[in-house]
Amino acid sequence: MKRFLGTLLVTVLASGTGRAALADDKDTGAVLDKAIKALGGEEKLAKAKILSWKSKGTISFNDTDNAVTLQGTTEGLDRYRSEFEGDFNGNTVKGVTVLNGDKGWRKFGDNAMEMDADAVKNEKRTLAIQVVPMTLLALKGKDFKLASADEEKVDGKPAAGVKVTGPDGKDFTIYFDKESGLPVRLVAKVAGFMGDEFTQETTYISYKDFDGIKKATKVVSKRDGMKFIDMDITEFKVLDKAPADAFADPS
Repeated sequence: MKRFLGTLLVTVLASGTGRAALADDKDTGAVLDKAIKALGGEEKLAKAKILSWKSKGTISFNDTDNAVTLQGTTEGLDRYRSEFEGDFNGNTVKGVTVLNGDKGWRKFGDNAMEMDADAVKNEKRTLAIQVVPMTLLALKGKDFKLASADEEKVDGKPAAGVKVTGPDGKDFTIYFDKESGLPVRLVAKVAGFMGDEFTQETTYISYKDFDGIKKATKVVSKRDGMKFIDMDITEFKVLDKAPADAFADPS
């Protein structure tokens, strides 16, 4: 009798877990589908394979705001080029970061270096966190696992949460406005410039239409609750092809 009751209990628990998982899959799928539709629809977003954008704003260190401009080009989640120019304490600093598959490079002024394997991994995670909210279609692929997260309020409005586990085994959470469906916040653990880890909270504001695709034109990030980045997107385009040397070694 004890063995029977034990077997029955295991069966009930397993059945209950199965139903919860199915419900969770259904819920996260519905949230994702609504968000994709809100951004422009799957057909339109599927054609947006190569993205380019420009932005300007500030990056903050030790309570000091430094003016910067950024230009990014990305193809998928492993090919990326970012160029920035900033004014730090009266000094102009220029830099380039390039990711091309399993290789990556950084260049500051005239100093260039190749990333090691760990740096490439971190850069891929940074790229995923930055790019995934733009089209969301990558989340439908087998490399990402989704689960429901607790609802939160973003700018006073309810937002549905989806926990995303990427191919690196690390997770982040995206929140979607329950009314519009649009992505409004992303929370993730990220590595800083010196390798230290922060909780980064990024908020997406002021969506505008760019040739049929909606894109947040203001992106604000905090690290461990402290102001970090405040950027205004001034240009956003879908390219037919990337410039020939976009993902080449910048040195």
